[in-house]
Amino acid sequence: MKKKTKIIAIIIAMLMIILVVVSIIYVQSNKIEYADRVTDYLIEEQKYGREEIVSVKGIWGIKLPSFYAEVIFKDEPDVEYIYFAHNEVIQFGYRLTEEGKQKGITESDLKHYEK
Repeated sequence: MKKKTKIIAIIIAMLMIILVVVSIIYVQSNKIEYADRVTDYLIEEQKYGREEIVSVKGIWGIKLPSFYAEVIFKDEPDVEYIYFAHNEVIQFGYRLTEEGKQKGITESDLKHYEK
C-alpha cells in the first residue's frame, strides 16, 4: 500500500508541476504575441519608425481583457499608451507616469493619442 500511495503522490506532484509550467508558458507567449502585434501595427499601419518607439511591453493584467500592451514613445517618455490586440489592434487609452503628472501633462498635450 505504501508503494502505491507514493506513486500516486509522485504522479500528482508531476501533474501540478506540468500545470504550472504550461500556465507560465501560456502567459509569456501571449505577452510576446500582443507586443508583436502592437509593434507591427505601429510600424506598418501607423508608419512609426522603430527609433520613435522606446518600448512595447506585453502585459498580463488582472482585469479584463487580461492581455494588453503598453507603449512608450521616445518623444513622450512620461506617457504609457495602452493598446488592445485581440482581433484588431486599437489604442484603448493612456497612463501618465508620476513625472508626467508632476509636469502637468494633459490629454491635449499628447502627441500619439488616437482619438
